[in-house]
Amino acid sequence: MTPPPPSPEPDRDHRRQSARRNLVDYARYIEVPGAPRTDDEDTEGFAPVETSLAAHHVLTLEACQRCVERPGGRLMLFMPPGSAKSTYGSVVLPSFVMGAIPNFRMIAVSYATPLARKLGRRTRSVVRQPAFLDLFGTRINPENRAADEWALDNGSEYMAGGVLSGITGNRADLIVIDDPIRGRQDADSETIRKRTLEAYEDDLLTRLKPGGSVVIIQTRWHEADLAGTILPENYAGESGQIACRDGNIWEVICLPAKAERADDPLGRKPGDYIWPEWFGPSHWAQFERNPRTWSALFQQRPAPDTGSYFKREWIHLVDHLPPRETLMVYGGSDYAVTEEQGDFTVHAVIGIDPNGDPWLLDLWRVQASSDVWVESFCDLVRKWRPVGWAEETGQIKSGVGPFLKRAMMERGAYVAREQFSTAAGNKAVRAQSFRGLIATRGLRVKRDAPFVAELIAEMMSFPVGVHDDQVDALGLVGQLLDRMTAGSAPKAPAVRPAAYEIEDGYVLAPELPGVRRRG
Repeated sequence: MTPPPPSPEPDRDHRRQSARRNLVDYARYIEVPGAPRTDDEDTEGFAPVETSLAAHHVLTLEACQRCVERPGGRLMLFMPPGSAKSTYGSVVLPSFVMGAIPNFRMIAVSYATPLARKLGRRTRSVVRQPAFLDLFGTRINPENRAADEWALDNGSEYMAGGVLSGITGNRADLIVIDDPIRGRQDADSETIRKRTLEAYEDDLLTRLKPGGSVVIIQTRWHEADLAGTILPENYAGESGQIACRDGNIWEVICLPAKAERADDPLGRKPGDYIWPEWFGPSHWAQFERNPRTWSALFQQRPAPDTGSYFKREWIHLVDHLPPRETLMVYGGSDYAVTEEQGDFTVHAVIGIDPNGDPWLLDLWRVQASSDVWVESFCDLVRKWRPVGWAEETGQIKSGVGPFLKRAMMERGAYVAREQFSTAAGNKAVRAQSFRGLIATRGLRVKRDAPFVAELIAEMMSFPVGVHDDQVDALGLVGQLLDRMTAGSAPKAPAVRPAAYEIEDGYVLAPELPGVRRRG
């Protein structure tokens, strides 16, 4: 029998037509530029990217196309360093719209002019490819081809510069702002943050044509960075169409390195990392050790270095926990009874050592249904054997109480639970006992605990931060600790008295006259 002929390759003309209309297909059609081939900052040669389009790249490109096709489009992209957000948002997108739309005006800015020029060179390397000419039939205009200011012979123009350098003269159909903050020092400078916002409002937005679009691509360095001044005050890391303080509806794509929300835009489960086919868990572990950096740059949840209610110096990072037998252990829970509202349930376990110093032994924080957090509660009770557990009276009376009690009996997870009324005051008042304790004695937390970054970020933002569920749980433990008992030092091992010889036998006794000590 004659074997069937091989399947024909995808029709080239169909691919070309699709790449002219669709940004994702365009990215697959061209050679996406990656790392420079030389160390020369003015290099024109870039190696192709080493990876194919990942799920978050497709998400990025689709959002970028929606933005430029929508009159007055606004888009923010928040992703961790190394996720290739600049490659697709600041290189692939500009080259596509400039080729597809004649006379398109493009302005690209970054924190410094040299970086903006580098993005300009990478974008220019794309429009010099035969694949680009094959798609759009246009090429670089030889009369205007500087790295930071060049044009195509279809009338489209590109201009790049530093955000604080002053962009004047050109009008734009699209402004892409990529990394408007240089680093931690600039992010912490109120003066530079203010100048950046003024440059955005006074220089960049005044260059935008009516109906023009804006894309902001960044990692979140500071709660009052450029994106933070635009986002609503109650922004909680969600993605989607968001009404912002500037009066515009912005589409926000927020992708933390490690998923936290049940509505993650990539459909990840809490705890799943981004781009697992390229970065393994060990890549992220090196950054998780620094709570402030991890929370801001990688999780897109910047928080103050110290807070107004809790102080950073009250939290002591340690390498080891004390032996369990030396501690009196207590727990507390802030239950999210309604999963659909996007709330977190938190279980916290605190140990008090013989000196009366508190240790945070464990913390569980997940957006989950009641059956999941009831099981985690039982797990923690069995693991740590606490002598008491605090909870809010209103939450446990919402129908979960009988289910929790039954699960405790079935699992053998026995602990005395005590309910505290929420009517005692606002959250700050209810957390006062815990605040007073750690202000005096500090809170010891294991340095490599997976919850450290999120906990510190929330505590430093309390009581005005978006989330306060961890503080609520700790505050409940604090109320329980008002009647606490400190742990006890381990007992010294019993010392066996010396053996004494009396004739043929032995006797265990103090030194006796006339009794000869053996040996």
